[in-house]
Amino acid sequence: MGNESLGFIFLNALLINNFVLAMFLGICPFLGVSAKKDTALNMGIATTFVMFVSSMCAYGLNWLLVKLGIEFLRLISYIVVIASAVQLVEMIIKKYSPALFRALGIYLPLITTNCAVLGIAVFQTAKNYDLLQSAVYSVSAGLGFTLALLLMAGLREKLVLADVPSIARGTGMTLILAGLLSLAFMGFAGLGGGGD
Repeated sequence: MGNESLGFIFLNALLINNFVLAMFLGICPFLGVSAKKDTALNMGIATTFVMFVSSMCAYGLNWLLVKLGIEFLRLISYIVVIASAVQLVEMIIKKYSPALFRALGIYLPLITTNCAVLGIAVFQTAKNYDLLQSAVYSVSAGLGFTLALLLMAGLREKLVLADVPSIARGTGMTLILAGLLSLAFMGFAGLGGGGD
């Protein structure tokens, strides 16, 4: 698996196996922060940054743990790195954009528990990606996460102007939209040239 081309890795994480719409990871911020496009974009950028930092650190940690013969500490090490990266992002946003910090609310610290972020570290290790492949994988997965957030936010903003039956308003309609987006992204599955 470690011999995949960078283009395939990029396309795979962005569209074919999108973390949110195909693998169903990171659903909490997807549903919680996708009411407005500007908030969704900022959350996507923050998550992409955390994914990239976590991926690079996870690559180095994995190398070190394998050299020391203590691979069983991978998961806990990855969690510590992710929590540290989220704290860094949270401090930067709080310092430079208090309004964004308030808009993201509880969802910003929840990046720590976002299974998509942990999935990056675990999946790249399982696929034996090298440093460059890991970097491309994390950035494209983050862009895919951002794309999913922006698509959902765009639909939800347009839906405010629509005449939706009362039974489907709110959470019900959000889940219906999420399901339709997921079905649309399943159409990209054939691009993988044989699948996983």
